[in-house]
Amino acid sequence: MEVKIVKKVLDANDTMAEENRKLFRDKNVYVLNIMSSPGSGKTETLVKSLARLEPELKTAVIVGDVCTTNDADRLNVTGTHAVQVNTDEFGGDCHLAAHVIRKAALDLDLESIDLLIVENIGNLVCPAEFDIGEDSRVVLLSVTEGEDKPLKYPVMFKLCSGAAVLNKVDLLPYLDFNIDEAEDNIKSINPDIPVFRISAKTEEGFDDWLSWIKDVVKSK
Repeated sequence: MEVKIVKKVLDANDTMAEENRKLFRDKNVYVLNIMSSPGSGKTETLVKSLARLEPELKTAVIVGDVCTTNDADRLNVTGTHAVQVNTDEFGGDCHLAAHVIRKAALDLDLESIDLLIVENIGNLVCPAEFDIGEDSRVVLLSVTEGEDKPLKYPVMFKLCSGAAVLNKVDLLPYLDFNIDEAEDNIKSINPDIPVFRISAKTEEGFDDWLSWIKDVVKSK
């Protein structure tokens, strides 16, 4: 019974995701779903990225968290319209689903944006299983988390259709972390994925990371 219920939920989500994809395609909006574990630096990466992407790309963000508006508040300071989604009101889900994205997207002026970024809830498991109608996915891993995370959570890295980001490289001199091994582990799961080494603190590596974003948006 439980398997049937899960399948029914995923099927309904996939149907809504396709409706979202059609909506975004009709509005000519590129949708990037960014996923990571908590504390990896997603929000700071976005704050720094958005400041440099504007005004070349008009952007908006849907931010997922169980509670608080902390991340959306930080992103709104950049001048980007950020819509906060909290899942505590419907059980504290550890991921954003397609119907939630649909509702949040209706609060945005899709006609006026080129890029919609979804900052998914911090979790390396559940978000990978839910299509939200995105064009591509980015998985962000910080150097404080361990080189073996791609091997422990292979579904997240396997289903990542966009790019992988290794963040907080400014901390490498102070950590026992082998960044080449981490990248090799990512490539063992997803051989074709581009990997960007960045620091959201110093903006090291941001030129290549932001060039990739601009290229995928313009290719839509």
